[in-house]
Parts: sequence; C-alpha cells; structure tokens
Amino acid sequence: MSFDDTLATAVETGVLTPEQARRVRAISTNSVKAGADAEDDEALRFISGFGDVFVTIGIVLFVSAMAYFLGGPGGAIGVAAGIAVISWGLAEFFTRIRRMALPSIVLLLIFACASYYAGLYVISTALGVTGSVLVPPILGGDEAVQRYASANVGAGLFTTLLVFLHYRRFKVPITVAAGAAALACTFISLVSAFVPQLAFSGTRMNPMVLVAGLAIFAFAMRFDFSDPERVTRRTDIAFWLHLLAAPMIVHPLVSGMFSGIGTLDATTAIGILALFLGLGFVAVLIDRRAILVSGLAYAGIAFAYLLRGTGITSAATPTTMLVLGAFVLLLSAGWRPLRRAILAVLPVAVTSRLPQPHVTSNT
Repeated sequence: MSFDDTLATAVETGVLTPEQARRVRAISTNSVKAGADAEDDEALRFISGFGDVFVTIGIVLFVSAMAYFLGGPGGAIGVAAGIAVISWGLAEFFTRIRRMALPSIVLLLIFACASYYAGLYVISTALGVTGSVLVPPILGGDEAVQRYASANVGAGLFTTLLVFLHYRRFKVPITVAAGAAALACTFISLVSAFVPQLAFSGTRMNPMVLVAGLAIFAFAMRFDFSDPERVTRRTDIAFWLHLLAAPMIVHPLVSGMFSGIGTLDATTAIGILALFLGLGFVAVLIDRRAILVSGLAYAGIAFAYLLRGTGITSAATPTTMLVLGAFVLLLSAGWRPLRRAILAVLPVAVTSRLPQPHVTSNT
C-alpha cells in the first residue's frame, strides 16, 4: 500500500483527521525535498512502481490471448463474458491482495468494457437487432434505431450494476467514473430510443452529451466538496469523474460554435479562445486541470486560424504550439498564486468548500 493510500485509509477509519493527514503529507514532502513547494494539490495515485507497468503488460498479453481462444467456442458473447470473468478473477489478486494501482485501473476498464459488450450482445439478440451490434444502424430506419438504442439502454444499466458490485468489492476509484460513463450511455440511448432522429448524429447529440457531462461534473464536485483537503479516496474518485466530464462538456460547446475548420471565421475563433479562457478560470477555481486540457486542441485551432489571418502561414503551427506551451507552463508556475488571488475575492461561503492552496515553509 502506498503512502497516500495509507493516509487515505487512516482518515477514513478515523485514525487521523483530514487536517492531521495534510500536515503529515507536508512533513513527508518537505523531508524529501527541503524548501520545495507542497505536494501537488491534484496528486494522482496512478502507479506505485515499475512493477505496476510489468504486471500491466502481462495482463494485456494474457487477456488478449484469452480473447482469441474464447472466440472459437463461445463466439462474441463468450469472448465478452469470459474476459469480464477473467478480469474480475485477476483483480481478486492484483487489486484486492496486492493493491497495485495501474493494473487495478486496467483490469477495471477491461471488466467494464467486456461487461457492456456482453450485455449488448445478449440484449441485441433478444430484441432482434440485425447486423453487427458494434455498428449503429444509421440507414436502418427508425425502428432499427429504436431497437439498437434500447439494447444500449439495457447494456448500460447492466454494466452500471456490475460496476457497482465491482466497486463494493475492490474500491478502485476509477470504478465510479466507469459507472457514470455507463449511465451516460444509458441516458443518451434512452433519449435516442424515444427520438430516433437524434441518434448517431454528432451535432444533434451534442445537447445530450453536454447534459450528461454537466451532471458528471456536478457529481465530481460533490466528492471534491466532501474532501477539500484531498486526503481520502474521494479525491481520486473526483479526479476520474472530472477526466470523464471534461471532453463531454468541452466538445459539445465548441462543436456547437462551428462544424469544421472550413467553416471557422474570426469571430468564432475569438469566441473559442474566450471559452478556453473561461474554462481556464473554472479549472483554476476548482483546482482541476482536466477541463482546461480538453480545450487545448480547440484553442490551438482557433489561434492558428487567427495567425493565418495576419499573414503568418508557414510558421502558424509552430507559433501556435509555442504560445500554447508557454501559456501552460506559465499557468502551471503561477497556479497557486493565481488560485489564492481568485479565492480571495470570492465569497467565503463558496471558497470554504473548495481545496485551499497549501503554503509550506522553507525552514
């Protein structure tokens, strides 16, 4: 068990208070590097050593080979169901006993995807969905779309149930995000089943994706508000939820402003950059970088377009990369001072529930 996991367990079991855990973490950080700034406020328990990488490689090789051998006697359903069972079995050792971070994440993702596809195959067969269940019936008419969407609703609910049981057993933080993703698919599929015209159309589905993303973002903030010191497992759960919500929020907002690079104009480009700056403000305010990172590519496209409008063509791409890189580096260097300045002018009722920038002494 890593040092962060030990602290999280100590807080959850009442051995330490969140404030005491934060002080212990600060002491540990300063003892490793005297005079350095405090540990990253958005620290991620992702890997505890190269052993995690080694085991993950073995898991990928083993599961891939098993998928091949399961495909003969069981077909697609046998592969999906078999991989779900195998990933759960491997988690019993590498997650529950060894507590290995990266293998636990990979095994959960394999389990969730295999469970979804197993449920989708079974329910699609029961509903009489024709063709490949992995390919939406775009040209099959409303009835075919409704059947396919209904199968996805069932698969989403089935996956949510299994992911919930997985979390009860193994307590892997990313599991909550996997369940939220399954519920988001369920919501989008449910709307598509009732309104087939919205299904499988990127621009028409944007409002549904945006609503789901905002709901997941709000769910993530509940975990953040419950652990402002970020010393329990709830902060890891919030991280993965923010990582899931960010593209679901950013993409619909930006794609709603223009349908492609060929339709971009100066006004839209400026609007995208303004949106990017707004996302940056939100990211700094809540101390989560995922939503800002999700907007980088769009900001780059908009900035490059404006550069070409000034006559800079051959150097537009490297100049854009230079400016965005400098922006990220400067924002990273001034992240905590900027957060202190923002939090200082906001109402205490709001800021008291948000993570506070840690200040450490150089002595």
